[in-house]
Amino acid sequence: AACLGQELLKQGKTIAFAESCSGGLASSLVTDVPGSSEYLLGSIVSYTNMAKQKLLHVQADTLAKYGAVSRETACEMALGVRKQLGSDYGVSITGNAGPGASEGKPVGLVYIAVATDDVVYCQEHRFMSTRTENKLRIAQTAISMAIDKLLEEKNNMEDKN
Repeated sequence: AACLGQELLKQGKTIAFAESCSGGLASSLVTDVPGSSEYLLGSIVSYTNMAKQKLLHVQADTLAKYGAVSRETACEMALGVRKQLGSDYGVSITGNAGPGASEGKPVGLVYIAVATDDVVYCQEHRFMSTRTENKLRIAQTAISMAIDKLLEEKNNMEDKN
């Protein structure tokens, strides 16, 4: 989280999180870093489909067709939080942290997306531990993915110059 903050500050960028199965843990880790209010604009914990629709503008059709635990929903969540909070980056997490399967989705299946000006990058992950350990790994993975996208965009900008 400290590395994410340092890179956001260096680039003068902001970030926002939309979290479901991680329950706000990624945002909490980011706010553990002093000065995080300089780059973290906010977080939306959208644990239910209703919250995903009302707060992040995830389409009802997306949820009906693909479910809450899907690449499509993760992408819409990342775009939604970025738009709602006006951040440069939107990071979303949706999945099944366990212990029971839901919507026909296995325990540990998680989608994490990072939205930027140009693209939404999404990865599927499988976390196979306890619920608490899964949540921590999910949050850390989301933060790591955000760092990767920040550095990738920075390198792309340097290559253009």
